[in-house]
Amino acid sequence: MFERLQSRRLAVLTLALVTGLAGLAYRLVDLQVLRHAELRELASRNVRRDMVQVPRRGDILDRNGNPLATSLTVKTVCADPTLIDPHQARVARVLAPLLDLDEGQLADRLQIRTRVTEDGRVATNRYVVLKRKVTIEQWQEVAAAMRKLDLGWDEAALGSEQQATLRNLRRSAVFADPVEDQLRVYPNQRLAAHVLGFVGMEELDVNGTPVIQIAGKEGMEWSLDQQLSGVAGWRSTEKVKGRELVMGRWENVQPRDGLNAVLTLDSVLQLILESELAEALAKHHPLSACGVIVRPRTGEILAMATLPNFDPSQPGASPADSRRNRMLTDVIEPGSTFKIVVVSGALEDGRVTLGTRFDCEQGAFAYGGRVLHDHDPYGVLTVEEIITKSSNIGAAKVGILLGPDRLLEHIRAFGFGSRTGVPLAGEVAGIVHEVKDWSKVTIAQLPMGHGIAVTRMQMTMAMCAIANRGLMMRPMLVDRLEDAGKSITARYAPQPGRQVIRPETARDMVRALKTVTQEGGTATRAALDHYTVAGKTGTAQKAGPGGYLPGKYVASFIGFFPADQPELCIGIFFDEPHNGYYGGVTAAPVFKRVAERAAAYLALTPDIKPESETPVASGTKGAEAGVRTAYVENR
Repeated sequence: MFERLQSRRLAVLTLALVTGLAGLAYRLVDLQVLRHAELRELASRNVRRDMVQVPRRGDILDRNGNPLATSLTVKTVCADPTLIDPHQARVARVLAPLLDLDEGQLADRLQIRTRVTEDGRVATNRYVVLKRKVTIEQWQEVAAAMRKLDLGWDEAALGSEQQATLRNLRRSAVFADPVEDQLRVYPNQRLAAHVLGFVGMEELDVNGTPVIQIAGKEGMEWSLDQQLSGVAGWRSTEKVKGRELVMGRWENVQPRDGLNAVLTLDSVLQLILESELAEALAKHHPLSACGVIVRPRTGEILAMATLPNFDPSQPGASPADSRRNRMLTDVIEPGSTFKIVVVSGALEDGRVTLGTRFDCEQGAFAYGGRVLHDHDPYGVLTVEEIITKSSNIGAAKVGILLGPDRLLEHIRAFGFGSRTGVPLAGEVAGIVHEVKDWSKVTIAQLPMGHGIAVTRMQMTMAMCAIANRGLMMRPMLVDRLEDAGKSITARYAPQPGRQVIRPETARDMVRALKTVTQEGGTATRAALDHYTVAGKTGTAQKAGPGGYLPGKYVASFIGFFPADQPELCIGIFFDEPHNGYYGGVTAAPVFKRVAERAAAYLALTPDIKPESETPVASGTKGAEAGVRTAYVENR
């Protein structure tokens, strides 16, 4: 009986043991075979960390290497409230002024908070972002302040537990995220804002990981975004208890930093242009003031400005109108500056010479059901005098003689109705109507610069073509791309466009345009003491609903010098100026001041001999000194 009971117990025990072993075997098979892939992925996720390494965004430099836009390495300052509690108020009092944060809000952010995760666990906020985009210097001040944090304790009398608490609070409670960030900085603030543009934040997918990265939004930041951005890298590694296991790195792809873009802009010339426009803005109170400096032989844009402007670091703080590059995005009726097109065309076709005479009807000419007027009553004028005096009637008669089809062809040849090709977003083509859409008076209005809409850049490049012996160049803004070691990865050469007029025609036009700034011309205030200036004024009444708007004008002057060997072409434009509205009164004096300062800075050789033997001073003062040699070498 006893033996039978023992055998039964042994059998039960054996069965239980076998069942247990079978269950264990099944569990092992389940873990190692059936669920192997799932559990391996889970384990990998627990220890694996994929970290994106963001490349440094390239700099934007002027032609002399001066930084216009650059990227600073910045930190994201974080905190662990579990190490700070219950000292939130004291920590906030120390950090708030350093981080430029509200003390009360910062103290609230440092409070311990808990939440329940999807799997039912209770999680504590051990990672709280206090501020992003903190400079290295600011972070060092924060770290130093935390190391010196005084809680009012007698530290000599502290026990080991309190000492550990204080040590963790000072060393680990506030920390910088290991992944560094970038801050886009514009050292010259508003200078060349419309050319540089600005950046924003954009989410990108890098190797399957979403990353917030700087992206260009407008200006050269947008146009060269791909070259400036570089290529992100990534690191796949293992971490245990927050520490990286270097032996566990699976992938480590280094980022490739963005290239630096060297523009054709000269920051000193840009400063000269903007400062003179600002003075004119205060004097004439226009809706906007625009200017550009171009090298006619190459098409290089040395300066381009629109006022009012904006701060690229805070573009949202300015109205949308202030962020618009009116040189490219707005169209105007050009007024008398457009006379260079019709006269050039008539000279090119052999329909007139500079000596051909036209009766300007003493200031009133009826044509196509309209009466055209001159600002002064003129009788018979030569073609050269039509340019000198800026006679609307004379220009209209030249256009009528040329004929609608040829006039339109010359307008198209000078680039009107097409974008100039400036590498900036937002450029418009303007409005040029086909001959079939012209009214009876259009053929007489177009030579006066009415009935057509152009951009300020188009008008300036048309003048540059005349200055460049009739050859139209494509405007340049980018000179080259360089890597961090200043090795050139791409260089951009001047791009000739089309021969708009023959060199002989251009020479005749230069001869006529020189008279505009001489005695009897409309732009004597643009004349320079040491350089011959060729140019043209423009005063166009603005069009609006129902016709032209009384008292509202666009005033301009576009000129180049030295006239026979042009180094610079400068265009100045005002929208609705006050205290004078003629181009020769408002824009021409600004041209003169910009040209004088630019010529001194660049040490251009005068083409007018001084009356005395006293040498012309080539030195400059302030920000205009010290950069001349670099420009001459780059010419």
